[in-house]
Amino acid sequence: MSGDAIRIEALRKTYAGGKEALKGVDLTVPTGSIFGLLGPNGAGKSTLINILAGLVLKSSGKVSIWGWDQDRNPRQSRASIGVMPQELNLDPFFTPRDALEVQAGLYGVAKRDRRSDEILEMVGLTDKAEAYARTLSGGMRRRLLLGKALVHHPRILVLDEPTAGVDIELRQMLWQNVRRLNRERGMTIILTTHYLEEAEEMCDEIAIINQGSVVARDSTANLLGQIDAKTMVIQPDSMPETLPEAPGITAERREGGLIALSYRATDTTAEDVLELVRNAGIRIQDVRTEQADLEDVFLELTRSRPAA
Repeated sequence: MSGDAIRIEALRKTYAGGKEALKGVDLTVPTGSIFGLLGPNGAGKSTLINILAGLVLKSSGKVSIWGWDQDRNPRQSRASIGVMPQELNLDPFFTPRDALEVQAGLYGVAKRDRRSDEILEMVGLTDKAEAYARTLSGGMRRRLLLGKALVHHPRILVLDEPTAGVDIELRQMLWQNVRRLNRERGMTIILTTHYLEEAEEMCDEIAIINQGSVVARDSTANLLGQIDAKTMVIQPDSMPETLPEAPGITAERREGGLIALSYRATDTTAEDVLELVRNAGIRIQDVRTEQADLEDVFLELTRSRPAA
């Protein structure tokens, strides 16, 4: 399939009591992408994901999943998407193999088409295939949730805070599997995470939701480019008594005898900063620059662009 794996138009959700969780969201997710869905707590991310999964009914708007209209073709749209939830909801008396077989049955996957052992191997649970779920560690339960999301061979995989509270080994295993699913099967991945460096490393495109509305949606590179703040970090021969000052340039001391000078690239050039340092009589041993990361973008967009 070419084009968009998911298309959302004018999506609204108002809960009983009047809380408006989504306020006319328009969003597309390109087929074959790894797409980040970011936002502060209470922004509407979970509501949006639950609507995609068919667990929450929208108030109004249109949702299309893999070309299937959610209202006209609910069965096909739900079959096209798999969701790894944030909550560790598992039947404690099912083994991992039982859990995958039951989940596949719920989706109507014929026995001959089930790949339970293959999925268990992929998520690293082959040796725990016959252990009761209640005996699994938290990390193993997260692996099993990923496996359950894959039993019906979905075209789209949603990962809702998949690495929250897990160790580095599990995080690396998860991302290896996600990259492989995306690369080898062309699976579209939607990721929500509080680890912004994770989104910066993994995602091709990112949408940021705040107070029920999309406040930004672009490629990761373009979003990073929206923040032109830079910092020049110099190692002086010796630390001066007073730091250099100039309009548009702020200086601060750092550990290790470093001086950090912050400025905006649209207003000030690196040469301007270096000239300020030289005019202050500071001799430079070493110099490097730092640019904004996704956390800076996220904070600026959710602070300076509150949704209506």
